[in-house]
Amino acid sequence: MDTTYFGRSFGVMVFKDSLSGEFLYTCYVKHETNALYAKGLEIIGARGIKIQSIICDGRKGLLTLYKDIPTQMCQFHQVQIVLRYLTRKPKQQAGVELRKVALTLTKSSKSEFEHRLDRWYIKWENYLNERSRSAITGKSYYTHKKLRSAYLSLKRNMPYLFVFEKYTELNMPNTTNALDGSFSDLKNKLRNHNGLNLS
Repeated sequence: MDTTYFGRSFGVMVFKDSLSGEFLYTCYVKHETNALYAKGLEIIGARGIKIQSIICDGRKGLLTLYKDIPTQMCQFHQVQIVLRYLTRKPKQQAGVELRKVALTLTKSSKSEFEHRLDRWYIKWENYLNERSRSAITGKSYYTHKKLRSAYLSLKRNMPYLFVFEKYTELNMPNTTNALDGSFSDLKNKLRNHNGLNLS
């Protein structure tokens, strides 16, 4: 499940069955909220459809919305989160190396990825924890804030990045790419009709 936007305040929230490719539910939204995702899942369940797993982005609170349903965070979204913090061409060597680690996520097992990330942390722990002091307020702060945010995002979301490995019988994908492909197709079709407006 995911939401794509056409402009700032018009989006389409979509729920798609990863096994059959069938669209189970769609709705128009101004803003995506966890309550709207919960409502969509409730509507699908009310139709007698059993929800055996969820694949979604890393939106705060969404991964823990249903503790009894295996929930996989889209690995592609996680990589994009890291790249937003580090940029595509990090200036720091620590950032360059963390970016390389992050880009292996979708092709790795959990044990392989955790091993790479732990090795990175051991090498760069002191650098990651460096602090500076504000000349104005006198307060100290972490010197490499964006690097820390990128690393901590991976550590925080680790329990949800390889759920598909734990539940192999469910044939869960590790990304929402099939849904993202549908979004791209829809946007390409709309681009061919530039005279259309949101109303």
